[in-house]
Amino acid sequence: MSDLCDPAADTPASRCRFYRQCGLPAAVQPELGRIVVPAGRVGAITMPARLGQEVKALLQVRRSALGPIISHPRSKRWTYLVRPDLPDEVGLFAELFRLDVSVARCGAQIALPSPADRSPCFRVWVEPPRDTFRPSGSVVVAAIRVRAGRRW
Repeated sequence: MSDLCDPAADTPASRCRFYRQCGLPAAVQPELGRIVVPAGRVGAITMPARLGQEVKALLQVRRSALGPIISHPRSKRWTYLVRPDLPDEVGLFAELFRLDVSVARCGAQIALPSPADRSPCFRVWVEPPRDTFRPSGSVVVAAIRVRAGRRW
């Protein structure tokens, strides 16, 4: 993230341009300087931070490539940006809901870290985007199931 090397040059607009280079159709909400991506071409799976850390460790042990991961320090949650390949099934969403995991439905707004955030407590990158790669949502869900003790 070249703009991040020079904090003075890092603006919501420059960060948004970088995100677009990484295949994230990002837009700035001018009133807040917040950067958002609509779920659709990009998926998102949000979970408690502890589970997110365990999923990341499992994916690394399995030598699965990691995609972008956002930490939400105030709420102690992590969001994995994924390929939107999960089936739209009530049973899957109910299973994940019981684990305190949510999947962004098509059209939902996914907030990305922005230099306009007043505090690093809002959103920070655990794994920043480096290119257009996103892991399969199914791979992330499988890792969630393993860490939650549900080996399907």
